[in-house]
Amino acid sequence: MKRATLVGLLVLAAGAALPAGALAGSGLRVRGNHLVFGAGRGRVVQLRGVDRSGTEYACIQGWGVFDSTTPMQPDSASMIRAMLSWTIDAVRVPLNEDCWLGLGVKAPYGGSAYRRSIERYVHRLSRAGLFVILDLHWAAPGHTPAAEQLPMADANHAPAFWRSVARTFKRDHDLIFDLFNEPYGIDWSCWRSGCQIPAGPGYPAYRAAGMQQLIDAVRSAGATQPLMLGGTNWASDLSQWTAYEPRDPRHQLVASEHNYGGLSPCGASCQAAVVATTRHVPVVFGELGETDCATDYIDPMMRFADRHGISYLGWAWDSTASGWSCSNGPALISSYAGTPTAYGAGFRAHFRARGVPIRP
Repeated sequence: MKRATLVGLLVLAAGAALPAGALAGSGLRVRGNHLVFGAGRGRVVQLRGVDRSGTEYACIQGWGVFDSTTPMQPDSASMIRAMLSWTIDAVRVPLNEDCWLGLGVKAPYGGSAYRRSIERYVHRLSRAGLFVILDLHWAAPGHTPAAEQLPMADANHAPAFWRSVARTFKRDHDLIFDLFNEPYGIDWSCWRSGCQIPAGPGYPAYRAAGMQQLIDAVRSAGATQPLMLGGTNWASDLSQWTAYEPRDPRHQLVASEHNYGGLSPCGASCQAAVVATTRHVPVVFGELGETDCATDYIDPMMRFADRHGISYLGWAWDSTASGWSCSNGPALISSYAGTPTAYGAGFRAHFRARGVPIRP
């Protein structure tokens, strides 16, 4: 098990291929209400990392796979070294189901080309000593392009997406599957079991797949990795998560919560629900940020997460040079050399102060 950032840097420099979580029994997994990693009972892991946006939208917009200096290629070794310089141990990668399945997407950016690009990126991140979270971010029913967020995953394509992703990565035990980014406009029954969604802006009426159906899709492919389930109300509400918890024969479920200062802050009642959920399953702030280019919100939220053993990922590792800003995004960096925005500086300082985390 690699534990030092230096090891990750040397691996990148040498281009060496290391087995990623070769044994399920020593990989990243859920034990009780903790994520653990390593042989035996494993060591408790608190993931601290970033969201790397771009792979959910560049492909469907028809200009690339990645939002970076090389839109057709995974982030370079130097760009991943910049991530490592922040002392992180996890990267969440948003995916587009149409691009993965090759539904109505230009050939260079969809189907097998998209899948190969994502596989290469996951392997690069894993070789660098980073855990990876794969997230179904954009989806769409029928022939509607997956060009925005849906209220809930669609029964048309999302189960097929997860069966395919699970088959592709089932031997990689340094990763987590985040089943659906941000459910919204639905109740908890629909969240768990699916329902009929009425037509809305940009999408027709459709049948939603519930979290249970998505779990079943992953497990039917033989994958055993932990599964992240974002709560309702754009993943900001965990108040009924445990009451509606779906069944997982592997007992590998993780609750995901998203919160942003200035947009969807996690106040007293939200924090109480989060803490209550941590007593039952691991909790990850799958997206954490604020939209005023400052750190007054994220600083205390990271301290809160540290006190309660909650993992967290800063949104998003995308550069202001590519059209993002620290308020519209928000963007953690001003360049892919890892130079932080004023907002990103808060994350970098906190990550570095926490020290080198456990690495796969």
